[in-house]
Amino acid sequence: MASYTRIKSPTGFWAGLRQLGITPHEVIRKAGLPLTIINEPVVNTSQYFSIWQAYSDLIDDTAKGIIKLATGFETVHYQPIVLAAYHARDYRDALTRMARYKQMCPPENLLITEGDENYTIELKWLNTEQPGPSMLIGITLAFLLELGRKGTAQPLTAKSVEFSRSMGNVESLEEYFGCRIQIGGNCNKLILHRSDLEKPFVSYNEELLEVLTPVLDQSIG
Repeated sequence: MASYTRIKSPTGFWAGLRQLGITPHEVIRKAGLPLTIINEPVVNTSQYFSIWQAYSDLIDDTAKGIIKLATGFETVHYQPIVLAAYHARDYRDALTRMARYKQMCPPENLLITEGDENYTIELKWLNTEQPGPSMLIGITLAFLLELGRKGTAQPLTAKSVEFSRSMGNVESLEEYFGCRIQIGGNCNKLILHRSDLEKPFVSYNEELLEVLTPVLDQSIG
């Protein structure tokens, strides 16, 4: 199991920022970190959180930053664990893979609970006393819905979303998620319609999964 104090540098994150017209140097300066960290293979939890907070500060509105990065991130920049989810058989398979392989990318973890009508994904922090920034929480949950939208090529909506603290313009987030959003609870979770889980992915790639899956499974150990 990977150390939770050492996190793979978010190379895909930098690519996503460039698409939004934000340079890595701007973010690093705002975070008060050395510029050399852009090329470091790993960062610690504090540095990782500082980078996400800096992006939030540069965007100014958390909700806007969540939506822009979640919708603007191109599939060519996906990391292997996300590729394995994007090319899954259906939405359920994709989310199952994301939750499983997220163990390789601390400090957040995804806990799935399935009911008769609901499919709940709760974000948990692993081995850290420091809570993650709002932007990172919002992006993580928004991306899970965006994954379903891209994979199925359908405008899926969430059933409900809960955030433990302020996320900026709630109205814009409700429009994005397509549901009511509860702020100020004791958890961060995305609740999906269970009926959406069986929707097939148009991006399904069996041959690619046959290559990626054994490698990722072995990495988890």
